[in-house]
Amino acid sequence: MDPSRGRRDDEDRTQRLDLVSQPGGRSIRGNLPPVPGRPPVASTATRWEAGTDQQTGLHGLRWDETATDVRHEDVDRYDDRYDDDHHEDDGRSAGRPPRDPLWQIAVRGVGQLLVTAGLVVMLFVFYEVYVTDFLNDRTQGQLSDEIHEQWDAAPATDPAADQVAPPVGQPVAVVHIPRLGEDYEKVVLEGTTEDELSQGPGHYVGSALPGQQGNVALAGHRVGKGSPFLDADQLLPGDPIVVETASSWYVYRVLGTPGTTDYGIDANGVPGQQIVTPDQVDVIAPVPGGPADVAPAGAYLTLTTCHPKYSARQRLIVHAVLDGGAISKAEAPDGPPALQEG
Repeated sequence: MDPSRGRRDDEDRTQRLDLVSQPGGRSIRGNLPPVPGRPPVASTATRWEAGTDQQTGLHGLRWDETATDVRHEDVDRYDDRYDDDHHEDDGRSAGRPPRDPLWQIAVRGVGQLLVTAGLVVMLFVFYEVYVTDFLNDRTQGQLSDEIHEQWDAAPATDPAADQVAPPVGQPVAVVHIPRLGEDYEKVVLEGTTEDELSQGPGHYVGSALPGQQGNVALAGHRVGKGSPFLDADQLLPGDPIVVETASSWYVYRVLGTPGTTDYGIDANGVPGQQIVTPDQVDVIAPVPGGPADVAPAGAYLTLTTCHPKYSARQRLIVHAVLDGGAISKAEAPDGPPALQEG
């Protein structure tokens, strides 16, 4: 590029922007700031020649104001060059932020996954512990209405008559445990699969029925699904467990020395409370702890649930024995006095 051409362009541009003409032949000199990166150009005096449309500077330059096409092209060409340089400088000064190392990206991703998994687990626990309890309360209310309507509609039966277990999934009895609450009342369903246990306590199929010789074995969740046996570990020796059937009441009492925490063992070697592993199924045998095919040697009731709370690692077992015989509902429609013990 010709250096003199650039200087002439600068001078011409400065003169064109620096001079503002007014009607009547007067001229005004402006003081515009110099172009960045260029040396300032001294202003020149201008005048209008009388009788012409031409303007004359101190250097004797003349031009016709109407013939400005070339000058505008020069100005445009100058502006384009200046803008390009300006943008190039901005690009060099701004730069681009460096990318994070791959290990940082991986660690951040793993952290986000762990946080999400933790939230999912918390929501699941909240659902299992609280939401299922709320839903189970409604289910138990419906089951209670259902079984009492069936009992009221059924003809009176002899308490001494042989009982027949209902189909799996149907109500078999209602259990009351005053120690666990003045209004503690749970409908027991036949069967111990999750379908039954999600609605309340379940009766082990094949175990004795209420009042019979043998072992009335009941299972229930410790936490969630209504938490029927949440506080089973608070049962003390002598505490009543009252079972209600269509025509009778049966009172069982936790084995051990009443009024103490000594659960002891009875004549058959059955303790009032024990903690076992899940594979020790002999706790629901006709004589708890004995062979499954042994003949009954008493009328027991056994509660089984998970232990400790929020874990299924072990099983909490509570054994009780029948206290007296059947109490007819005709004689005690509101239940036996044991319901008032707490």
